[in-house]
Amino acid sequence: MKLRLPFLLIVLGISFAASTQTIPKWKITQLEQLMEESNDVLVINFWATFCVPCIEEIPDLVRYAGIYKKNKVQLYLVSLDLPSYFPGKIRKFVQQQKIKNKVVWLQETNADYFCPKIDSSWSGAIPATLFYHKKTGYKKFFEKKLTPAEIESTIKEAIQE
Repeated sequence: MKLRLPFLLIVLGISFAASTQTIPKWKITQLEQLMEESNDVLVINFWATFCVPCIEEIPDLVRYAGIYKKNKVQLYLVSLDLPSYFPGKIRKFVQQQKIKNKVVWLQETNADYFCPKIDSSWSGAIPATLFYHKKTGYKKFFEKKLTPAEIESTIKEAIQE
């Protein structure tokens, strides 16, 4: 009996650690580096916990990224939340939604600097999503909430380019 309690505590600790995602701080240069080095189709979504359309869109992005994971599609959820929301409110949202995809907080305050690095047309409004495949040169940017059909069709385009 004495061995069971420590074993149970270890198992519970591992389970808790696996369910708690660390939310790293990224600069725009790290996102640019990801885009430069990845050969996968990247779906990079810019969102915030206080943005209702963003929150409504995330489950569809997660679902289609999962469906097309075998086609080397990776979803990155880039939080544009306020510094006071990092990491607590962002991590809590990710846990509540059971998001397993990569979530990062963009530690940038000057939208005039970082928005054009993603797309020259981006005003800074969210939700915004970039579909990018360096290997084929595919790039498509949306500054709006996407429908499930738009998400799936754009992923399919990016895969086939």
